[in-house]
Amino acid sequence: MAEVDHEVKIVADERALEDSRADIESIASSSTSLSGSILDYRFENGRTYHRYKDGKYVIPNDEQENDRMDMQHHICLITLGGRLGLAPPCQPGVKVGRVLDVGTGTGIWAIQFGDDHPEAEASSNPDIVATNVKFEIDDIDEEWTYTIPFDYIHSRFMSSSIADWKAYLTKCFNHIQPGGYLELQEPEMEFQSDDGTFPADCPLAKYGNLLKEAAAIFGREYVSVSSLKTLMVDVGFKDVTLSRYKWPINTWPKDPSFKELGAWGFENSNAGLEAISIAPLTRAHKWTREEVNVFLAEVRKDLANKNHHTYVPM
Repeated sequence: MAEVDHEVKIVADERALEDSRADIESIASSSTSLSGSILDYRFENGRTYHRYKDGKYVIPNDEQENDRMDMQHHICLITLGGRLGLAPPCQPGVKVGRVLDVGTGTGIWAIQFGDDHPEAEASSNPDIVATNVKFEIDDIDEEWTYTIPFDYIHSRFMSSSIADWKAYLTKCFNHIQPGGYLELQEPEMEFQSDDGTFPADCPLAKYGNLLKEAAAIFGREYVSVSSLKTLMVDVGFKDVTLSRYKWPINTWPKDPSFKELGAWGFENSNAGLEAISIAPLTRAHKWTREEVNVFLAEVRKDLANKNHHTYVPM
């Protein structure tokens, strides 16, 4: 996303401690997802996971998680001012040919892009959509078999899902038309505060560290955003820019736009806390489901703590 020559500081709202739960309720959209007949689901710890390359992807694929992913998409839209991305193909009125959305989730990004660009052919992965959007199930770690290059490849929230980022970016480079674009949207798996109010030893900090350790055990580490820029240049991309954003974890900011972002972020984090961590903690760290639930109760207290002016770097 775009390199900025200054860092935006988020000012805390002294009245944020008075916010009620009602102030941060959100309405998650229903999702469009793959039919259950396509995949033989794996049931584990009360959640379902797809069996394609069983165990490789550690996030559930059930309705609860699909709704959260659609909510997360909405947060991305808020962050980018309603845009689907920062690359030129996402600008109004720009004509684009072939587009690939990697790791599409519920398909909401690809569906919306296809609606916004009726002239484009978008490849991704659910069902019921415009005729210019099609979905495919495949393993991005394997060789790509596309014979026609893309004008734009969109890749979002793939950190901890990819074993070799340089190999992945090389595949992207080799399947983009000359003059085409690759856009990566990734968070840092690191909670921060600008004023030192986020304790390094709190449960939320431990949560992030445990997930990073689990990802390393699985061989799919969380990647540093700054390192992605370097890797993109290394594999041949030109004019690579990096944009940085901040997602507050609750409504602690004073600025209305950051407060809204924090309200959605709080809902998104609460909804995804178990989904993101249950498999890593039970498979990699060998915790029981009961141990995970007790730990997450403490993490939720940190998420709601407005005395900690915490955000996720994007």
